[in-house]
Amino acid sequence: MRPLGIAIDIGGSHVACALVNERTVLRKATAPVREARLKPTLDGLEHAARQLLDEEGETASACVGVSVAFCGIVDPDSGFVLATLDGKFEDAADCDLHAWSERAFGLPLRLENDTRLALLGEWRCGAAKGFEDVVMVTIGTGIGGAAMTGGRLLVSTHRQAGAIGGHLPVTLAGRRCLCGGHGCAEAEASTWALPEICAEQAGFAASGLAAEPRIDFRTLFEHYDAGDRVAAAVLEHCCRVWGTLAVALVHAYDPELLVFGGSVMSRGDDLLPRIQFLIDGRAWTPGRTVPIARATLAEDAPLYGAIPLLGLME
Repeated sequence: MRPLGIAIDIGGSHVACALVNERTVLRKATAPVREARLKPTLDGLEHAARQLLDEEGETASACVGVSVAFCGIVDPDSGFVLATLDGKFEDAADCDLHAWSERAFGLPLRLENDTRLALLGEWRCGAAKGFEDVVMVTIGTGIGGAAMTGGRLLVSTHRQAGAIGGHLPVTLAGRRCLCGGHGCAEAEASTWALPEICAEQAGFAASGLAAEPRIDFRTLFEHYDAGDRVAAAVLEHCCRVWGTLAVALVHAYDPELLVFGGSVMSRGDDLLPRIQFLIDGRAWTPGRTVPIARATLAEDAPLYGAIPLLGLME
């Protein structure tokens, strides 16, 4: 039997657990986010992992380790979460994840930021396969970022290098961000900021969006498809923000490829050409252009990232 790994993805609004081998995700289950706290959520993840092992006819002894992708700034060496935003898992800094994995499964644990692990997954099994210098942007509730140079995730002393791309400022006169800054890409074009962005748009009161109980990107696309002018203007604004962010990331990290992922990229065919147009026109890359691609592994990318993180390579 080939060795397995337990892969866990803890996002702001979702939690998933999977069994992986050196090639793919074998089995996957979701687990509830309990009280927006990490400790009770880990209990649910332990239960989900054991169920997956039972279904596979295996025990934890068949696994080489546990991979955890977490939606915050993390210290992979200590196994502790360093910081989160917007009240996500406020108890996370008190959780010794190495100790939890040893107690729950008798296995070593590898911890990484969720977007960084998503990039590792796309590099190993998805859109970035075959590239060595890659930047990834994930657009959903917030905006995540990750950078890889020479086939390795960029690492810095404070674990922030390349990992907080959504908090690069894209305007000097922007709205306040959850991080405390102003004009961050996340504050200007992410799901949590979208209701305010729409409300500030000229003509909003007469738009069908004004009658919506909840405005997210799915709602925005529905009204855009129906010909709503406000929805079209807001979408164009978001594309300019994402394109401006992409240019900044190209200048910062000189990637061979930019990968865009996250739930918003379900409409990548509409969005990516607009972003590529801005990169081609504004990025200073003498003699070449930097292509962009849509992530192919979708929400499973951090789970696939467990394959190289745990050393389950063919």
